[in-house]
Amino acid sequence: MAGGKEIRTKIKSVQNTRKITKAMEMVAASKMRRAQERMHAGRPYAEKLQRLAAHLARANVVDYRHPFLTKVDNPKKIGVILISTDKGLCGGLNTNLLRVLVNRMRGWQDQGLAHPVFTCIGNKGFGFMSRMGGKVVSHAVQLGDTPHLEQLIGPVKVMIDAYLAGEVDTVYIAFNQFVNTMKQEATLEQLLPLSGDALGTPGHAWDYIYEPGPQQVIDDLLVRYVETLVYQAVAENMASEQSARMVAMKSASDNAGNVIKELQLVYNKTRQAAITTEITEIVSGAAAV
Repeated sequence: MAGGKEIRTKIKSVQNTRKITKAMEMVAASKMRRAQERMHAGRPYAEKLQRLAAHLARANVVDYRHPFLTKVDNPKKIGVILISTDKGLCGGLNTNLLRVLVNRMRGWQDQGLAHPVFTCIGNKGFGFMSRMGGKVVSHAVQLGDTPHLEQLIGPVKVMIDAYLAGEVDTVYIAFNQFVNTMKQEATLEQLLPLSGDALGTPGHAWDYIYEPGPQQVIDDLLVRYVETLVYQAVAENMASEQSARMVAMKSASDNAGNVIKELQLVYNKTRQAAITTEITEIVSGAAAV
């Protein structure tokens, strides 16, 4: 059994660790509220724009058909926009997302598709793909606690340009969708080409009047559509990150408290055994005299 001094050192060490995890839990809770407010504020706009773009995919536009709306019959080249966190200590958030992506990549490989290319937003996903030997065509890291669209446009544009040039046939986006504080869902969904069935609504044609013309309106709308969905996915991922980190740090603080109680119990037993031994020695000495 360890000595009393050694046990006291361990107790002090765990207490210091609990102070750190408790502070990180409080910081994550504060950031989580702001991230959730930002995410909830952007959802209605993103959902409305996604719905409008889905209706546009079913619209009867004879004069112009944007490449984002043009399907490839047998897609062979895949592009993925992978959104992860820059920092760790957020439980299995990144692990679950990367597991979903790797399983889908195995499915693509079984179908005979080419190895996908990646745009990585977030340090964890970028590091994982670099270790795996994945082809990363662009990346953005160290986004901070607040996403800014100007930080995302450049890396995302590289993937969009590759799609327009025919270098990739389909673009997917992978991120953690915020459900509630205790649940974040790893999501991998198709971003391009846009399908009229993207929202799961019954398919029917839509007629629009375009001013000044179909090409200018559709070009601007669909570029804004892609930027908005990527920005909203980053906001969802940041809200998920702070929620997962708060829960993980709370669990770490609780576990540290349990460890401290166990160590204190061991320390008390050790101290009591030492006292009993000393008393026994004194009594034995007195009896011998």
